[in-house]
Amino acid sequence: MGTAERQRTTTDEYEASGEQSGGERRELWVEEPARRRRLPDPVRTAAVRAVLIVALTLIQAMTAFLCTLAGSWLSFPMVLSSVASTVAATWGVLDVWVTRQVWNQRNGVVSVPSSTARQLRRERRRARRQARAAGRSEDRIRRRGRAGQLSHS
Repeated sequence: MGTAERQRTTTDEYEASGEQSGGERRELWVEEPARRRRLPDPVRTAAVRAVLIVALTLIQAMTAFLCTLAGSWLSFPMVLSSVASTVAATWGVLDVWVTRQVWNQRNGVVSVPSSTARQLRRERRRARRQARAAGRSEDRIRRRGRAGQLSHS
């Protein structure tokens, strides 16, 4: 019996016996929860655009460098266009940052327990509750009529 036949028979016996993790078959693909939240669509679009621009800029810069080493007539135009591409790549990366900031401002940020914003919201809520409670107690006193007034003026 050859090696391939031996492997085939042991694999067939293994599958037929079903002795894989307590009689259950192991799944080929197991879903795991993501570690981080997915980027919002506008931010992801800007990030993909920035990666493409930066990649093209790096290719262009390498081509300009090689043209310069080879003494080609293309070296000067390639160097000039590489400078322009570098400006465009910088713009692309800044675009990702600005898009992310704008999205966070418009749609809010998930606050973490140590967030100062959460503490400020709690204090404002507490102050509003106290103001409402004070307003209700004043209304109760007014509704009682004259009995609740201390002076007759």
